Formats: sequence, structure tokens, C-alpha cells
Amino acid sequence: MKFIIELIKGMFVGIANIIPGVSGGTMAITFGVYDKIISSITGLFKNFKKSVKTLLPIAIGMVVGIAAFAYLLPYLLKTQPFCTSAAFTGLIVGGIPMIIKSLKEGWNNGTKKSLPVNVIIFIILFAVSLIMPFLSGESESGILLTANAPTMIKVFFLGIIAAATMVIPGVSGSLVLMILGYYFGIITAVKDFLEGLKGLDFGIMLDNGLVLAPFAIGCLVGIFFVSKLIEWLFNNYSSATFSGILGLIVTSPVSIFYKVHQEYSLANTSILQVIIGVIILVACIWVTLYMGKLEEKLDKDKSTSEA
Repeated sequence: MKFIIELIKGMFVGIANIIPGVSGGTMAITFGVYDKIISSITGLFKNFKKSVKTLLPIAIGMVVGIAAFAYLLPYLLKTQPFCTSAAFTGLIVGGIPMIIKSLKEGWNNGTKKSLPVNVIIFIILFAVSLIMPFLSGESESGILLTANAPTMIKVFFLGIIAAATMVIPGVSGSLVLMILGYYFGIITAVKDFLEGLKGLDFGIMLDNGLVLAPFAIGCLVGIFFVSKLIEWLFNNYSSATFSGILGLIVTSPVSIFYKVHQEYSLANTSILQVIIGVIILVACIWVTLYMGKLEEKLDKDKSTSEA
């Protein structure tokens, strides 16, 4: 049961990572797996078996989410942009109480803390997160990536940058790729690779695999080193770190609706779609809260049985 729950959470994290304006880190915090991911990555070599056991369902879910929604998500955004945006906004808003709870725990756990510093960090990161979606300007047509040495080197470093921003809650790695002009190039490579896999066309698989492999390696490198930094911040400046995370996350709805409007336009949204969207938003808030409580119950039951 717990494996399935973690797999579903991983799917949402994976889906979030391919939507410009939506942060995979935010979604991981929303579903209560962020700390697990960070500690498992940083402790991979010290506690290999335990780390792999923790990461496996989440990683499988992420791969499934990215692969499935690389096709489905553009359709949903094109046909129902408001409702789709409302769904992800609801999932994020539902996780804010958990972040506030973590902030309070961080304040009480004895790490270095200062209310003025926390407020300043919150304001700065709130402003950064609010401004970032507007940096990419108009809709980005993207760059077609071809399998050659300069491109492979470039996408390796793009992977590092994207992964580093994906790990940071409130910052959208896909939005950063869009700002740099490579988002649609990477998404197209994923789609083409899957098309080649479906048709067993090894030429297409090889061409796109040579683009995606260095990008994936760059992602792993970026995730590992940024996870080390975030773990250090959690251990030494827990309350300040969660203040910054909260500042980044509360602007996520603005990022989501702005980027979706920029790419797919919300101008023709009907009253009925708004009503349905609000219902979906409330339902997604409930789903997030419910999954958080279910996770706490499973962990409590596990602790009781071990005792």
C-alpha cells in the first residue's frame, strides 16, 4: 500500500517537472516526500539499500508521470487550460499547511533562527519567484536539438541547471529551461524517443537518446550536489530555509496561470469552466490534505508496530 502511495506521489512530482511554472520541488513538499528524497540522495552511498528502497517507488512514479504526460498534458492544457491550472494550484495550496507546520518545527528544533532574517528571506524569495515567470517574455518556440558533440555538452550543463532548480521548491526547472530557450527542444526529444520506442525505430531512439542521456546525467549531478546544500541548510538553518521555501511556493499559482495563459490563452474561458475549475481546485486541495494525513497514519502505525 505504501509503495503505491509513494508511486502516485512520484507521478505528480514528475508531471509537475514538465509544466512551466510548476515546481517539482513544491509538489514533493506538498505530498510530503521532499525530505525523504533529499536525505535518500545525500545518503545514497552511506545507506545504499535504504536510500534505494525509499527512492525506487518515487523514481518509478516520476518516470511514468513524465512519459505519460509528455503526451497527455499538452492536450489537457490546450483543451482545458483553466481547469488544468486549477488542478495543480489546488495540489500546491493543499500542501501549504504542511510547509507551515515544518516551519514551526524548524523554529522549535534548536537550529539557528532569527525572525527578522526569516522575514527578509521570505520577502526576497517571494519577489524572485513572482518575477521569474515574466522573464521569458513571449511564448517560446524552442530549439531543435540534434545529436552532436556540442549539443551533448550543452544539454549536460542544461541538465545540471534544470535539476538544481527542480530540487528547489517554488522554482520551476521547466520554466528555467523555457527562459533559456531549450524547454520545447527537450520535450520534443522525449516525445520522439518514445515514438521511436513504440515503433521500434532504433535510429530515432539513438538520435534522441544521445541528446537525452547527457541531459539525464547532468540532472543526476545537479540533484546530488544541490541536495547536499539543501540538507546542510535544513540541518543548520531549518526555520530560515522553510521561510524561503514558503516565499517561493505561495507565488506558484501566479506562475502557473501566467505561463498557461501565455502558452495556451485563458481568454476564452467560460463561466462553466471557471465553476468546474474551482470545484477541481477544492477537490485537489482535499486530495493533498488527505494523502498527507494518510501518510502520517501509515508512518504512525509503522512506528507502533516496530515498538
